[in-house]
Amino acid sequence: MPASPIQSVDRAIEVLEYLADHGESGVQDVALHLDVHKSTAFRLLGALEARRLVEQPGERGKYRLGFGLIRLAAAVSGQLDISRIARPVCEALAEEIGETVNVAIPDGVVVVNVDQIRGGSSIISHNWTGERTALHATSSGKVLMAYDDALREAGLGHRLERYTERTVTSRAALLAELESVRDNGIAYAREELEIGLSATGAAILDPDGTAVGAITVSGPTFRLDEEQLLAAGQAVLAAAQKVSSLLGGHSRPAIHS
Repeated sequence: MPASPIQSVDRAIEVLEYLADHGESGVQDVALHLDVHKSTAFRLLGALEARRLVEQPGERGKYRLGFGLIRLAAAVSGQLDISRIARPVCEALAEEIGETVNVAIPDGVVVVNVDQIRGGSSIISHNWTGERTALHATSSGKVLMAYDDALREAGLGHRLERYTERTVTSRAALLAELESVRDNGIAYAREELEIGLSATGAAILDPDGTAVGAITVSGPTFRLDEEQLLAAGQAVLAAAQKVSSLLGGHSRPAIHS
């Protein structure tokens, strides 16, 4: 019987772990380790080679880990570095504001929250860590779109889903808002993802001046009214600038034409 998709994935991961432990290995060695037919091992290695996760350094039939893994590892390392470096700053921000602070990174046409710190006022709060949220309906998504041309085009390249009656679904209106974000470095989301939830965010920059993440403050609208939301925006901008500085980045993103 052919292997199930889950079994094939599990075997592919086992191949990578085997090569990590044993270095260069032949198809027969891999087949024996997996207890599968040589043709099955060959197909697995071929699929991994097509993704550059394994490679053949010279002699046919010998495989080793490929450079494609470096790209994946670098992406994870970048996320971990941002979270690790940002956490003390975000903890201080959460204590200052009293609301939930999140760190988010871009992932295609969404943002992913990679860390969360709860402030003193947010005893009951949704855990956003690991959740993927829309670019156009979140303060993190908006600020990242504002300073990343490719991300902005990706975010605007499909229908803007309406999550609440306040979600910005007009391309022209969203572009105008992103222009404002570029001017002051702060993005806002006023009950655009969920009714009763407001947020503000600012970009984290790497040494090249690229927006690699965002810090946000979010909380219930009855606490983050307009005055408090604007004040939180200034605080989150200062925090994002501090994290950017720790990463060797700039205090403000480079403005794109």
